[in-house]
Amino acid sequence: MKQPHFIFILVLLPAFFISSCTSLKKDQLILPGCDTANTSYARDIVPILQNNCYTCHSEQNKVESGGIILEGHDALAFWTGGGANSILVGVATHKPGFIPMPYLEPKLDTCSINKIVAWVLAGAANN
Repeated sequence: MKQPHFIFILVLLPAFFISSCTSLKKDQLILPGCDTANTSYARDIVPILQNNCYTCHSEQNKVESGGIILEGHDALAFWTGGGANSILVGVATHKPGFIPMPYLEPKLDTCSINKIVAWVLAGAANN
């Protein structure tokens, strides 16, 4: 009869502690050290795009990118419209119905996705 308690300790207790170390914000899992409260285009979003998107979606790669250019805030306006239903959020979160990006690559890390989502939901300001 001691076995069920043993399973609780090995499986459920660690899950409780892990979940208590994180908090939910805007329906996204916010990791410790991932500040999305004041997400900035220049400080937070541009580096994510530079490291993960510009290889294909830049002025230098117009042909390879299918004409989808993500360089510069003005170029992102179409992709960020619609808030949580925007194309940028859909492709970054691998939402059904969207082509997952980066294409044929692993999903962006959770903090980067959370920063993109927070920035878009806050209005995608050029800040």
